[in-house]
Amino acid sequence: MVDFLLPALAFMTLLGVVVFAFMSQEKIHKRMDDDKARKSTLAADKDSHGKPADV
Repeated sequence: MVDFLLPALAFMTLLGVVVFAFMSQEKIHKRMDDDKARKSTLAADKDSHGKPADV
């Protein structure tokens, strides 16, 4: 039982991380394509003392 449980948990954790990464990447790509999205304070043409875009 333990011989199966540990690899299964490790695989499920890895799968969860990969799915989360793909979802986050898709969200970032959609935001980059949106002209109305607020710019990051790290952008070259944005005031560095402004409110962060994600807050």
